[in-house]
Amino acid sequence: MTLFREAGPDDFEDILRLYRQLQPEDPVLHDGSDAAAFARILGSPGLHLFVLEVDGVVVATTYLNVIPNLTRSASPYAVIENVVVDETLRGTGLGKQIMAGTLRAAWDAGCYKVMLLTGSRKPATHAFYRACGFSPDAKTAYLARPS
Repeated sequence: MTLFREAGPDDFEDILRLYRQLQPEDPVLHDGSDAAAFARILGSPGLHLFVLEVDGVVVATTYLNVIPNLTRSASPYAVIENVVVDETLRGTGLGKQIMAGTLRAAWDAGCYKVMLLTGSRKPATHAFYRACGFSPDAKTAYLARPS
C-alpha cells in the first residue's frame, strides 16, 4: 500500500536517511540543530514536509514552501525543495507519485505557480521534472550564496 502524507515527528530519522542519499557530503550533526530545524518546519504554517510510504516504510520525501504574495490577486506561490526517492527504488514511479501529491497540495493552497530548482546535470533528472509538469523555459534562475 502507498500513502502520501505530511511528515510527523516520528519521521525525522527516515527523512534524514533520505537526505543523506541526496547530499552524502553533508556532515552528520550531533548538536541537535537538525532536530530543532525539523521541529520548526513541522510547526510553521506554509511549510510542508511530505513523505511517501510503501507498506509502512518511508521511501520518498519532498518539501513544499507556500509563500504569501501580493501580486496575482494575492495568490501564493510555492517552491519545492529536497525531492528524494530512496536510491534502491528510483525509476519505479514513486517520484511521480510524491510529486503529484506535492503539486496537488500547492494547488489546494491556491498557489498560482510552483517553482523548483535542481543542481543536477543528469538528463534523467531533467526529464523526470519535465514529466512531472515543470518547464525549464519559463523562468531563469539565479543563485547567490554567502561569501
